[in-house]
Amino acid sequence: MDPKHRDILRRMRLELCSQGVADGLVPQYLFQEGIITHEQLEDITSQATCQRRAMKLLDVLPSRGPKAFEVFLKSLSEFPWIRSKLDEICKENLVEKAFDLPNNIKDVCPSDKQLNLLADQLGAEWEKVLGYLGLDHVEIINCKVQNPYSVRTQAMAGLVKWRQHMGRKATFQCLWEALQAAEVHPSTMKTVLQSS
Repeated sequence: MDPKHRDILRRMRLELCSQGVADGLVPQYLFQEGIITHEQLEDITSQATCQRRAMKLLDVLPSRGPKAFEVFLKSLSEFPWIRSKLDEICKENLVEKAFDLPNNIKDVCPSDKQLNLLADQLGAEWEKVLGYLGLDHVEIINCKVQNPYSVRTQAMAGLVKWRQHMGRKATFQCLWEALQAAEVHPSTMKTVLQSS
């Protein structure tokens, strides 16, 4: 799935869950079109509440290939208001200017507050980003083992390790390049920079 579509689903997650999008024909349509497997369909439909079914669907969807978002939009025939909102957000993203890192902060080291905000934004993508920043597999595993209950805390621990290893070379430019390599949406860096 395109990173911008993944980002849209992440930003709309609570609303999509509250609307119960995994009930009705949506999961069946996704199965019919080969986007989700039979096992995934059963896993989604076996969840106890409509919110949990929607959460499970939204957990599975981003990993289901390049056509997953487009087919998901088509599956929303029972939820035309959600489909039109997602279409609108997609159009806004198309006209959104490409984001360039401002020159005056390229060589600046991010603060604890900025790294904390970034850790909040990254979610499960943190491992990929930290890999691009140069942390090895063992260090990433250590972050997970030492912080087993919170993805945000794992991400923050990894970002702090990166900054300790790199010292003054731990700059926004390095961070920006790692985010781009990991295909994290530019809005993540915008949010971090707006906090300063």
